[in-house]
Amino acid sequence: MTGTLPATAAVPDDAAAGERGLAMTEQQFRQFHAETARPLKAYLSRITGQAHLADDLLQEAYYRMLRANLPPLDAGQLRSYLYKVATNLARDHFRRPARQETAIETVQIGDGRDAGSTVSLDMQRVLSTIAPRERELVWLAYAEGASHREIAEITGLKEASVRPLLYRVRQKLAALLREAGFEGGSK
Repeated sequence: MTGTLPATAAVPDDAAAGERGLAMTEQQFRQFHAETARPLKAYLSRITGQAHLADDLLQEAYYRMLRANLPPLDAGQLRSYLYKVATNLARDHFRRPARQETAIETVQIGDGRDAGSTVSLDMQRVLSTIAPRERELVWLAYAEGASHREIAEITGLKEASVRPLLYRVRQKLAALLREAGFEGGSK
C-alpha cells in the first residue's frame, strides 16, 4: 500500500453524530488489513501468549484505528500507529488486577516429531521467561523487521534506547538458550 491515506472525514450515517474516524475506502481497508492482520496477530500472540486474546486485541486495534481522528498518514505510519494501539491494548489488558496471567501458551507445531518443532517449542519456553516488553522488542526487531525508529514509535521508547535494550535482551536470550542446552544453534 503506497501513498498517503486520507485524513479524517465523517463516518457513515449509522455512527453517532459528530464522531469522526479515518476515512478509507473499503478497498483501501481490505488491502491494508490483508497486509497487516497476519503479522499483527502473530505479534500479539507472541507478546500475550494467548491466541484468543490476540484475536480480541487485533479486532479492537483495527476498530480504534478506524475511529481515530488522524492526520494524513502514509501506509508505514498507519502501520506503526496500528502496532502502537495493539501494544497499548495488550499492556492495558495485563495491567488489570484480575488479569495477571503469565506464561506463553505452549502450542504444538506439527506432530512434534521433527527438530524444527522441538526448537520452536524450546524457543517459546525461553521467550516465556522474559518480560513482555522484552518480547515486544525482540518480536518487532527480528520477526517483523522493524527499524529502531519504528520500534520506538510503537513501544513509546526513545529511539536511542532501543539499540541498548535489544542488545541486553539478545544477551539475556543467549544465556537462557545456553542454560537450556543450546550451543551454537544446536542442542
